[in-house]
Amino acid sequence: MQEVTATSRHYVDRLFDPDPQKVLQGVIDMKNAVIGNNKQKANLIVLGAVPRLLYLLQQSSSSAELRTECAVVLGSLAMGTENNIKSLVDCHIIPALLQGLLCPDLVFIEACLRCLRTVFISPVTPVQLLYTDPTVIPHLMSLLSRSQRTQEYITQIFSHCCKTSEHQTVLFNHGAIQNIAPLLISPSYKVRMQALKCFSVLAYENTQVSMTLVNVLVDGEQLSQVFVRMMQRDKPIEMQLTAAKCLTYMCRAGAIRTDDNCIVLKGCTELVVVVFLDVDGICGPPCGSQQTLPCLVRMCSKDRLLEERVEGAETLAFLMEPDVELQRIASVTDHLVAMLADYFKYPSSVSAITDIKRLDHDLKHAHELRQAAFKLYASLGSNDEDISSLPLLLLSGFYVYSFSRARESTPAHLMAIYNKKETENMMDRIVSGLSESSIKVRLAAVRCLHSLSRSVQQLRTSFHDHAVWKPLMKLLQNAPDEVLVMASSTLCNLLLEFSPSKEPILESGVIELLCSLTQSDSPALRVNGIWALMNMAFQADQKVKVEIMRALGTEQLFRLLSDPDTNVLMKTLGLLRNLLSTRPHIDQIMSSHGKQIMQAVTLILEGEHSIEVKEQTLCILANIADGNTAKELIMTNDDMLQKVKYYMGHSNVKLQLAATFCISNLVWNEEDGSQERQDKLREMGFVDILHKLTQASDPNLCDRAKTAMQQYLA
Repeated sequence: MQEVTATSRHYVDRLFDPDPQKVLQGVIDMKNAVIGNNKQKANLIVLGAVPRLLYLLQQSSSSAELRTECAVVLGSLAMGTENNIKSLVDCHIIPALLQGLLCPDLVFIEACLRCLRTVFISPVTPVQLLYTDPTVIPHLMSLLSRSQRTQEYITQIFSHCCKTSEHQTVLFNHGAIQNIAPLLISPSYKVRMQALKCFSVLAYENTQVSMTLVNVLVDGEQLSQVFVRMMQRDKPIEMQLTAAKCLTYMCRAGAIRTDDNCIVLKGCTELVVVVFLDVDGICGPPCGSQQTLPCLVRMCSKDRLLEERVEGAETLAFLMEPDVELQRIASVTDHLVAMLADYFKYPSSVSAITDIKRLDHDLKHAHELRQAAFKLYASLGSNDEDISSLPLLLLSGFYVYSFSRARESTPAHLMAIYNKKETENMMDRIVSGLSESSIKVRLAAVRCLHSLSRSVQQLRTSFHDHAVWKPLMKLLQNAPDEVLVMASSTLCNLLLEFSPSKEPILESGVIELLCSLTQSDSPALRVNGIWALMNMAFQADQKVKVEIMRALGTEQLFRLLSDPDTNVLMKTLGLLRNLLSTRPHIDQIMSSHGKQIMQAVTLILEGEHSIEVKEQTLCILANIADGNTAKELIMTNDDMLQKVKYYMGHSNVKLQLAATFCISNLVWNEEDGSQERQDKLREMGFVDILHKLTQASDPNLCDRAKTAMQQYLA
């Protein structure tokens, strides 16, 4: 180590020689010494070579050759460890190199850009440094025409430094699209590839960019068709995949229709395909190979590299997530579901990987495959009851699926005939994924579970059979907020009235956990906590309702009723409405908490709230009016009756209907004290209003008013 350090000191000392030629030779010798030698690079940085190299690079008295060689050495130092990059950034290498781009010498400019590229592609470099000086981006745009090297380096810098919508806007406003589009037909593959990557980051979740790209012509050809050509099978995989990402992002932004030929052949969306079993798996519709969807499905094949399979699956998931038809097509295209099963068995004991470094890499990153598979399964079942059962159906023994525009059930006789011997139990994979060490895998697994939980069939079968609620509850005990949000959202579905999991979840003491979620700083967690309680309270026993009120507490309940998030408020009102159902339950709760509830109702009806919020509040009041003793809390509150009267005459029919429902319950003549209530309400003018409402144009409001009037006539 001492010998290496001494040698390194010699290189640094030569940078201070008064003879410019000796300095130049010293820099050249340093360049040759650091190539492939990370230890030498680290020593030179520690010994202070970087500040001196930057000084020489910025001096106008330095020769063009010396300045260029300094930039080359700095670029070589940047190719070392992340610590090297941090040291270079701390020495303000980026402003110095950006200043160097103002020099007219092309070779020096290229050397500066090459070094900048190396620095910016490192994950430890703050990308915002590219945007600090507003003159930098337009100058980089102007340098694109200088050479193929400037094109390659600048577009690579852009693609790595475009991380936010603000970055996209800056690049877009400075002409990124018109300056980079011609590079897609460059004779240099590296330039074409970097330009393509630029467009993928520019278009991601950006409607403005995507809409602009649709109308761009490159040498007389639409840009989307250029991307389609880049997806051809004879093109490098990297190019195929990136072109598919560009079209995916344009499609998700609404710039390209999901049934456009560049996404999937139109014929594929009009076929009715009956899937049949062969020796390899499922055969699907004959989709073309130059469309985005089949291209991405190809990327999921087990003969692709791990990172290609991950990127292909995640991009495909993003493409089809909101579109049922694309989900249907993907599910029966080119053995996709069977391919995804392999994601959980990689690398296998019979792996064909002979490259030890590649095998070591894949073993360390195999969890990324499982994460991608969960994401894709979640998208496959995100919008359609039939599709959501497909991954489980196929991986639990049946290789049959009916494919068409209409929603159809799988024919029972085909299910009985085509049974796969080696079954894969997807639900077991998901349950296992919930306890993986990787947070990203856990999140992807719970998202997949959430997608499936929107299927009534799955809630009643697979979720119950596998007791999914147990690992889900365990996950809720200790997880990051992002995982908690998705897990609690899934729990909401498991607590629906028809879910067999509801009872065992109730018995597990979940109420305290959900009440704690309602106190979270995260609005999403508060919504999910109260939403789950709302589902739990639906048609629940009085014991459950009392326990919810006890665990939540009136103070927290009324904090939620004044929550600034409308979703939280609406779900809290939904909870109250479910708690205040069934007369004995209404009377019991109102006897304990009636005063506070009436105060909350008053505040909401008097406040600046949406029609939906006030409608829910009036419905709660109507439920209270249905109680045997609880209704007296309304009848003895003239201020509340005046509010009901006001909303019966409101311009919004929903509010009129809810208010009229309340009065109808109050005047119902089969209940004790009905005559006194009718008389009081008549004196307050309610009968006149009801009479007018019997002439209302809305049939529901008219019928409800007539029903209330009949109570006076009976």
